[in-house]
Amino acid sequence: MSGVHLAPLFLMLAIAAAVAGGISGAFALMKGITLAGDVISHIALPGIGIALLFHFHPLIGGAATLLTGALIIARVEERSGLATETTIGVVFAASLAVGALVTPGKDLEQALFGSFTFVSPLEFAIGIALSAFVAGTLWVKRHELLLHLFSPELAETIGVNGARLNIIFLMVFATTVLLELIFLGALLSSALIMIPPAVARRLTHRVGLFVGLSALVAAVSMLGGIALAASRELPLGPAVVAVACGMFMLSLIAGEK
Repeated sequence: MSGVHLAPLFLMLAIAAAVAGGISGAFALMKGITLAGDVISHIALPGIGIALLFHFHPLIGGAATLLTGALIIARVEERSGLATETTIGVVFAASLAVGALVTPGKDLEQALFGSFTFVSPLEFAIGIALSAFVAGTLWVKRHELLLHLFSPELAETIGVNGARLNIIFLMVFATTVLLELIFLGALLSSALIMIPPAVARRLTHRVGLFVGLSALVAAVSMLGGIALAASRELPLGPAVVAVACGMFMLSLIAGEK
């Protein structure tokens, strides 16, 4: 792998994105919506494909369709007569199909599975700002999120707007998926939202420790995957997910003792 791909900016942004994914994933697991990350990440694929076709930054296209998709899911959850799972399934399939059709063939593998990429100072600054937005928003809203999760009626009586809180969380969730897209691609970007909290939940049920462990597992998975991919010349996304899955298997063993 080229040395520029393992430059400090790339590594620092990878760690920041992973930590954001671990924190966001912890709250998503408590809300029971981690699988929504799969849908949201696939919604990004058409935007990435269009961006590549018209030669502008793929993350701009991905961000546009991601945020739109998050709002759609939030509205569907409130108003649709269909089961949410049914609508999610339709959106999932349609996004993947459209994305695969509009993404240029030579760029499809990178869009789906991620890759080592050059990170400019501007991209680094934006990525760090987005990571800080994710972590900061969840920190500020943590009490409202937990109260609404465990006692929606009590949260409502003290003035917590559940619908607005859900939209805020889905915006944060979509931002997290966007960060993971840089490294893992559209197919695997939800992995660092789903697997690290699953590992952390096996090890503790204390909320604060759970969130911290989820962030730590995500960061270790990202760094381990980067090292594995760079040393073996493997695709980056699958390598990161393989390390995360290995940690999950270890947590199963540890949990049995």
